[in-house]
Amino acid sequence: MNLPKLHKGTLLRRYKRFLADIDTSEGTVITVHCPNTGAMTGCVDPGSIAYYSVSDNPKRKYPCTLEFVETSAGLVSVNTGRANTLVGEALANEKIIALTGYTDIRAESKIPDGGGRFDFLARNAEQASAFIEVKSVTLHTGKGAGEFPDAVSERALKHVHALQRMVAMGHRGVLIFCAQHCGIKQVSPARSIDPAYAQGLEEAIDHGVEVFAAGCVTDLKTMRIDRPIPFSLRRV
Repeated sequence: MNLPKLHKGTLLRRYKRFLADIDTSEGTVITVHCPNTGAMTGCVDPGSIAYYSVSDNPKRKYPCTLEFVETSAGLVSVNTGRANTLVGEALANEKIIALTGYTDIRAESKIPDGGGRFDFLARNAEQASAFIEVKSVTLHTGKGAGEFPDAVSERALKHVHALQRMVAMGHRGVLIFCAQHCGIKQVSPARSIDPAYAQGLEEAIDHGVEVFAAGCVTDLKTMRIDRPIPFSLRRV
């Protein structure tokens, strides 16, 4: 995935969920859009080096977008919307081994038995269906461990339940954790933050939902999924 041109600054604060202040390299303080609804624990410490993009859309109230933050554990892409692009490219290039052969890929597929959408629907040559949901992981809890979610997420739990229903209907239900924190080497559910999600995920796995995790690499010009990383229900 090609990234937009990035500008470097110092993160001053993140507030009102969708806003952050950055001290630019020219010494000007600007307010930027923060495309992340989570707690962003460890990713928005004041004084961190931050990278932001600039939109040429004149209708935007805040033309700049917070994209990356440097942490002591690694560089983090805080733009959660990029996780779908990363996974979409990996699926198209057959880089996710468990889904090799599923080359008919459609984004934003409606959930067949209810409201909402899955991130992807993929089919293979035999027209077998795999419903795929993607979650961006940025919470680093030490020693390369990543956890999801970083705040209670009823929406994420609903997606888990929906994947479980797809399995019951005879399809594949697949959850992919995309670790956009480059220092994350394994992923687990954040039981201390959202025990209901952790329990729901464990039950879904027992009923056939498949869970995978992928790590990313970036040079701040491009970003891609470059490796599978372990997923476990409990932190190793």
